[in-house]
Amino acid sequence: MPFEFKIIDKKRIDDIIPLVEKLNEKSVSYAVLKDRFSEMINQNYECAVIYDNEKLIGICGLWFCTRHYSGKSVEPDHVFIEDQYRGQGLGKQFFKWIYNYVKEKGCESIELNTYATNYASHKFYYNEGFKIYGYHFLKKL
Repeated sequence: MPFEFKIIDKKRIDDIIPLVEKLNEKSVSYAVLKDRFSEMINQNYECAVIYDNEKLIGICGLWFCTRHYSGKSVEPDHVFIEDQYRGQGLGKQFFKWIYNYVKEKGCESIELNTYATNYASHKFYYNEGFKIYGYHFLKKL
């Protein structure tokens, strides 16, 4: 059976937390992630997922907004695919599905952030046609 790409039902959002923990090396507790995702799912947020049969193996949060410089856009966030599924073209297939999905929703552009030390993601996004236009800054309050 081929991989299944879809938007996870809001009621199942907690299913993605173990993969987000792996991505962030458990730097944020499960309880905090649970609270944050329960709030996020009621904002302009959806989460695309990959299933291998019934097993959740990949995630990509999608933030929708309209920006003055790029129109209706989407920001992929916390993209993660389980280690044993990497290097097989699955990320490319997943993003192809995401591109089609967000185009159907009227998006004109995609922009994203990636960790400065995540070199594999840099190569992937370059190969997908993304360009670097700036820096991401964060200040904790």
